[in-house]
Amino acid sequence: MKMPLPPGLIEAEFVARPNRFLSQVKIAGKIHDSHVPDPGRLKELLFPGARVLVEPKSGAERKTRFATVMVYSGSELISINSQLPNRFVRFCLDEQLMPEFSGWRVKKQEYTLGKSRFDFLLEKEGHEKLLEVKSATLVENGIARFPDAVTARGTRHVRHLVESITPDRSAAVLFIVQRSDAHHFEPHWERDPVFAEALKNAVDQGLELFIYTTRIEPDSMQLGAAIPYDLEPKDV
Repeated sequence: MKMPLPPGLIEAEFVARPNRFLSQVKIAGKIHDSHVPDPGRLKELLFPGARVLVEPKSGAERKTRFATVMVYSGSELISINSQLPNRFVRFCLDEQLMPEFSGWRVKKQEYTLGKSRFDFLLEKEGHEKLLEVKSATLVENGIARFPDAVTARGTRHVRHLVESITPDRSAAVLFIVQRSDAHHFEPHWERDPVFAEALKNAVDQGLELFIYTTRIEPDSMQLGAAIPYDLEPKDV
């Protein structure tokens, strides 16, 4: 089952990225500023000449007329919209597409617990589950890695999640790989060893961890395969 995406994407050529949230793209020979909805490094994907898809935007408060939301790596189309996985996971939960969440319903989205806000609070037969969704776009030799830049927020989340586990409440992290060409997942020990260690320790203490690939098309997003993970430290 595919989740429809907004129509009207425009093909463009990536030119430069002046800062984390701004790119410059060339459309029909003219250079435009375009918002980047992903604060990650993305250097393996966004380089001069890369083929990207931009979404036209409107609104009096906007500083840019476009958002750079997808990029091609060869024939593989990759979403670089870090907000899209949350909407996609809600779609998958409502449609019961993931066996690991069979029977769980969304009790609340954007649930605040203490000083953290988690993406979902799920409920099933009197039990609750905190669910945090993370977007992964970096794949090297078939291995999806997260993060591609240091994420203090991600580290806080996994630590707080495992601290929030009770007899009546479990906790999980779901990585959505916004591409289809990964067969394995590892935390990126070289880029952010603090997060990698926190994730490993949290899973050792009962945090549930799931990773799914996706198939991205200009007009849709579809659930791919559940892939295995390896959390052991790597030589860095």
